[in-house]
Amino acid sequence: MGATLNIERLDRDFGAIIHDVDVRTIDDDVFAAIHDAWITYGVIILPGQFLTQDEQNAFALRFGDLEFPAAAISNLDKNGNIRHLSDDEIVKQIRGNEGWHHDSTYMPVQAKGAVVTADIVTDTGAATGFADMRAAYDRLDEATKQRLEGLQAYHSLWFSMDRVGYLPSKRDENGVPVGYGYHGGENPLRPLVKVHPETGLKNLNIGRHAHNIVGWDPEESQEFIDRINADAVWEENTYFHQWALGDAVVWDNRRMMHRATPFDFTQPRRIWHTRIAGDPTTESALNAGVAARPADQPAFRQD
Repeated sequence: MGATLNIERLDRDFGAIIHDVDVRTIDDDVFAAIHDAWITYGVIILPGQFLTQDEQNAFALRFGDLEFPAAAISNLDKNGNIRHLSDDEIVKQIRGNEGWHHDSTYMPVQAKGAVVTADIVTDTGAATGFADMRAAYDRLDEATKQRLEGLQAYHSLWFSMDRVGYLPSKRDENGVPVGYGYHGGENPLRPLVKVHPETGLKNLNIGRHAHNIVGWDPEESQEFIDRINADAVWEENTYFHQWALGDAVVWDNRRMMHRATPFDFTQPRRIWHTRIAGDPTTESALNAGVAARPADQPAFRQD
C-alpha cells in the first residue's frame, strides 16, 4: 500500500501544497507518492524545508539526473552586495526570465523539471508564475488544434533575450553571447504540441524561446506564436507563488510554463535553482546534433 500525503489543492485545476513532509528523510514509498503528485498536479509546493544546496540537489536527483546543480538566482553579487545597474548582466538575465517559458527548450535536451528553494525573500513582489499548457491545449478550438498538428518551431535563448533587449554584452571570439544556453549553431527544433511521456496527454510546448515555424513566413510565424502564447495564460490557468523562507517548489517542465515577476531591486533576494535533466529519448530536439554552450558555462553567473 502506497504512502498517503497531506495534500492541499490550489484553487486551480493544477498545483498542490504538500504538508508534513521532510524531503531529507523520506523513504522510497513517500517519494513515489510525491512523484505521483508532481505528475498529477504539475507543480508541488513543499513549505518549510530549509534545504542546503546539497540537500536540494539530493532531492532533485530522485527525479532524475541533473542538468545542473543548485545555482543562485539572485540580485546579490558574490560579495553579497546588491546589484542596481540596469545594464548589469545578472539583472538582465533575471529580467529576461519575466517572459513565459519552458526551461532549456533552447538546449539539445529539454529539462524535465526543477527544484527551487527560497533562501532570501523580498517584502513584496518576486512571485514565480506557473501556467498549465495541458489546459491551454485542451481549451483550443478544433480548427486551431488541427492547424498546430505537426508544426515545429525553433527555440533560442539568443532570440528571446534579444527580442526584449537583455542580451549579454560579453561575446566570445565568434561574436556569440557568453553564457549558458547561447550558441552559434543551429537552434533546437521542437513540436508546438508535445505528448507528455508519462501521461500520454497533449500540451503546448511554446513560450518566449519559440520562433520561426518551419515552412512559414517569419512574420506570420511570430504573430501566430505570440497569439498562442498570449491565449495560454488566462487568469484561471495561472498561479503566482509568493515565496516564503524555506519553501521548496518542484514543477514539471514538460507540462508547465513559468515566469519570474518584478521586484524591488534595492531589496536582496536569492533563490536556488536545481534543474532536472530531460530524458534524451523523449526530450531531445528533433534536429540531432544541435550546438549548445558547454556544461562548464555556469547556469547563473555571480561575477
